[in-house]
Amino acid sequence: MSHKAALLLLPNVLGDVRHAEVFLPVSVFKAMQTIDGLIAESDIEGRRFLKRFETKKPAMEIPIALFNEHTPEKDIDFLLEPIVAGERWGFVSDAGLPCIADPGSKLVMRANQRGIPVQAFVGPSSILMALMLSGLSGQKFYFHGYIDKDQGKRAEQIKRMAKKAEEEKCTQIFMEAPYRNKHTLSTLLETLPEHAYLCVAWDLTMPTQGILTQRIAHWKKCTLPNLEKKPAIFLVSYINSEATKS
Repeated sequence: MSHKAALLLLPNVLGDVRHAEVFLPVSVFKAMQTIDGLIAESDIEGRRFLKRFETKKPAMEIPIALFNEHTPEKDIDFLLEPIVAGERWGFVSDAGLPCIADPGSKLVMRANQRGIPVQAFVGPSSILMALMLSGLSGQKFYFHGYIDKDQGKRAEQIKRMAKKAEEEKCTQIFMEAPYRNKHTLSTLLETLPEHAYLCVAWDLTMPTQGILTQRIAHWKKCTLPNLEKKPAIFLVSYINSEATKS
């Protein structure tokens, strides 16, 4: 592996798992032995990430620079300066893949504009894993990020998603803050038509993982999963298949 200056987009695990090697490829462990610094969402999560790997110098001696939704765009060039000077820096999100459902794309765009080499590594994505496990169509799908916090606006947004899902025969995907999961699930059950399909996937890759896909009519009859404080992905779609009408 080349040790030239570059920005490395590093995948992270989705939960507090003990053995990262179960979920991350060998290439990530090799890359971590070459980095001079790490760009992370927070110092605590950055240090936790570093401790999972063997690094070229002690993890506590590797500098961490912060980049998150609060970082002014004017600071991006400053974050990239060590790489311009010849160093290799990693970029990691708190969970999953960088630049997916986080503001990392701004950092990568600026690196591209400045001619800085960027390398991406494969790893777990809760969004794609939920889609794979849902049984819903992956031929055409939309990811909406977090939906609106306001209950009324949230219901209207769900109605629009459902309409698009039915008209375009696609899957609508969104995420929610764990403490709002219960309210969002209630809004989905109250808002979606009974023939729509809803999938909820929670705690992906963890021992408590759960995935449930069924029509709204069935959801209203079943015991609802306890989603309190659990990271979850919600998917809405329609299925026109004889095999699913029972």
